[in-house]
Amino acid sequence: QAIQAINGCTNMSAEEFTNIIFQKIDVNNDGELTLEEFISGVEKDEDLMELITKSFDLSNVLKVIQNG
Repeated sequence: QAIQAINGCTNMSAEEFTNIIFQKIDVNNDGELTLEEFISGVEKDEDLMELITKSFDLSNVLKVIQNG
């Protein structure tokens, strides 16, 4: 949530974000993601890769730190 808020990406709650990830890449529907499922799922889904990349983009954090 903090990363999303800092980056101005607040159009989705953390719960909604998590649900989207599980719907897309929990291939065996056990409600758990192994590291392998996560990596494989993200690599296969271009939209999800973009969403995660933007969520973990810390460039705005650096700008805030630099500007005080």
